[in-house]
Amino acid sequence: MVKKATKKKVMKKRVVKKAQAKPAASVGKIAEPVVDSAREIWLAGLGAFSFAQNESGKIIEQGNKLFEKLVSEGVKLEKKTRNVAETAVDDIKDGVESKVGAVRKQAVDNWDKLENIFEDRVARVLGQLGVPTAEDVNKLSERVQTLSNKVTAMTKPKATTKKRTTKKAAAKKAAAK
Repeated sequence: MVKKATKKKVMKKRVVKKAQAKPAASVGKIAEPVVDSAREIWLAGLGAFSFAQNESGKIIEQGNKLFEKLVSEGVKLEKKTRNVAETAVDDIKDGVESKVGAVRKQAVDNWDKLENIFEDRVARVLGQLGVPTAEDVNKLSERVQTLSNKVTAMTKPKATTKKRTTKKAAAKKAAAK
């Protein structure tokens, strides 16, 4: 019986070992797909990270190119709009200068009209007061000059008639002197 008991114990140990070995093997077979799946997930994550890095580099490069292109387009647009704005400003400036010139001319014309009206009114008032105009004074001066010439002509003594001398006699007198 001892042999049988020992045999039973040995057999029991073997069964226990087999039973213990079976769950480990069965757990290994069950866990293997999970471990493989976890490893694949890990690798997918690493791949995604690597892809993101590569793509971000491309995106950054594309972003830099896009930025440079936008700056270039901005410079072109600025030049274009500056030219358009300068042309518009020049047109407006010319228009304003033209209008100012027209207003200035009209103001000068109105000032001249006002000056003429004022001169006419002053002349009329002076005429009513009996003050002679410059034209009246000029006419009067001319008349006085004419009369003065006539008076001078009348007051000159008349020269007595002298004998007329011939040219020869005049030459002799001149030589004698």
